[in-house]
Amino acid sequence: MNQPLVSRTWPRRALSVAAGLAICAGLPPWGWWPLTIAGIALWVRLLDGRTARQRFATGALVALAWYLPSTLWMVKFSPAGWPLGVALWFPLVVGATAALCPPQAIALALPATIVISEWVRWHAPFGGVPLSMLAYTQARGPLLPVARVIGTLGVSGAVAWAGGALAALSTPDQRRRRSGAIAALALLALTVGAIVAPSGERVRVITAAAVQGGGPQQTRADATDFSLVFGRHLTAAERITTPVDLVVFPENIVNISGSYGGSTEQGQLTELAKRLHATVISGIVEDRLDQKHFWNFAIGIGPDGAPLGRYDKVRRVPFGEYVPIRPLFETVAKEILPPRDDVEGTGPAVIGTPLGPIGVVISWEVFFPRRVREALHHDAEIVLNPTNGSSYWLTQVQSQQIASSALRAVESGRWVIQAAPTGFSAIIDPDGVVQQRSGVSEARVLEQTVELRRGRTLAMWWGEAPALVASLIALAWAWAWAWARSRSTQRRVVAVDSDTGPCADND
Repeated sequence: MNQPLVSRTWPRRALSVAAGLAICAGLPPWGWWPLTIAGIALWVRLLDGRTARQRFATGALVALAWYLPSTLWMVKFSPAGWPLGVALWFPLVVGATAALCPPQAIALALPATIVISEWVRWHAPFGGVPLSMLAYTQARGPLLPVARVIGTLGVSGAVAWAGGALAALSTPDQRRRRSGAIAALALLALTVGAIVAPSGERVRVITAAAVQGGGPQQTRADATDFSLVFGRHLTAAERITTPVDLVVFPENIVNISGSYGGSTEQGQLTELAKRLHATVISGIVEDRLDQKHFWNFAIGIGPDGAPLGRYDKVRRVPFGEYVPIRPLFETVAKEILPPRDDVEGTGPAVIGTPLGPIGVVISWEVFFPRRVREALHHDAEIVLNPTNGSSYWLTQVQSQQIASSALRAVESGRWVIQAAPTGFSAIIDPDGVVQQRSGVSEARVLEQTVELRRGRTLAMWWGEAPALVASLIALAWAWAWAWARSRSTQRRVVAVDSDTGPCADND
C-alpha cells in the first residue's frame, strides 16, 4: 500500500478543500484549467493508502469545495434545488467516486470513477444535473479536441487522467513515475489524434444573426413586462441592414397568455422574416390561461412569412421549469417552488427550413450531448441554442453554458449559435472557438458567416459508450491489480514468518 501524503486528520481535510477549490478554479468564469489538473493530482495523493471511509470523506470535502463556489448562482434561482443538489447529492456521488478506488491504484482508478460519476450526474436525479463538469474546464484548454473523438464524457476523463499522470510523476517511486510518463504520452497521442479526426464537411455558407435585446439581469418572470422585452429585441433586430439568411431570437422572447397562433407577436415576427427575407427562429412561451402548466418551444418562420415548424423543449430544468414529485416537495417548500410545470416535449430537436434541417436545443438542453446527437440523427446542419439567462445571479451559469456550447460544437462538428436576451449570446465554430460573444445586459446583434455542415464525428457515431466502457474496464483492472498485489504481499509476509518462526533452521 502507498504511504499517505498526510496522516493527521485536519491537515488532510484542509488539503481536501484545497484540492476541490483548485478543481473549481478551472471552471468558467475563471477558466484556470491547469489548477484543475493540479487539484486532481492532489486529490489522488490524498487518497493514497487511505481506508474506504477516509476516501469517502476526502471525496465529499473535495466535492463541497468544487461545487459550492461554482454553483452560487443557484441560491437565488432555485433555493430548494441548490441545497438538495449541491450540499447533498454531489458530495454523495463524489464521495462514492473516491471510495470505489482501490488504495493501491488510485491514479488509474480515480479518473475511471470520475467518468462513471459524471455519467451518473448526466442522467440522475430528475434526468440529470450536469453542472460544473470537469469537461467545462477545457472550453479554452488543450484537451477540448478530445470531444470530437470520445465526446464530452471523454474530455472529463482526459482531464482526470492528466491529474492522475501528474500525481504519479510527483511521487519519489520510480515505477509510478514511469507509469505517469506513459499515461501522459498516451494522453498526448489521443489529443493529437482528435485534432486530425474527421469533423464533417461544409454544405454551404450562410450569414446568420443572433439578436440580444439587452436589459437588466436578475429579473423574474412574475415581475417582467414581456411586451417591453420583445420590443427591445425587435428594436435590436432593426440593426440588421445587410442581407442575412438566418435570424435567431432567444428562448421565451415571446411570452403570452393565450395562443401564439394569431397573436400580435406572430404577426410582428412574420413581418420581420419577410422584411429581411430570412429564416427566423424564435423562442415562445404560451400560458393559455392554464393554472398548472405552460409550454416552452421554438418556432420557425420562412423568408416568405410561412410557418415552418415547432420544437417543444424536452429536457426541462428541475425545480426551475418543473417540480419533480411535486406533492412531496410542496409539503415542505411550496412558497419557493415554481407554481406551474413546463409541458415536456416529445419531438426531435430539429426544425425543417428552406436552409435545411436546423438543430434546436433550448437553453438547459445544450448541457446534454444526447440532445444534440438526436438533432444530428435528423440531419441537422447547424445547431441553435435559444436561451434565457436573465434571471440568473452572477455570470457562472452563462459562462458554463458557453463552455457547454463549445463542447457541443466540437462534439458534433457543427457551428453553434446561442442567443440570450441579456447575455451571453455567442457564435461558435466547429473547433470550439468562440468567434463572437456579447456582454451582459447589452443590446447587440451578432452577425457572422457560418457553415451548414453534414457528416458525423466519431463522438456522434458512438456517443458516451467508449468513455464509459473504457472507465469500467480501467476500474476493474485497477481492482484486479490491487487484489493481485495484495495477495503477493500476503504470500511474502507468510514466507518471511515461516523462515523466522520457531520451526526454522537456526544454524
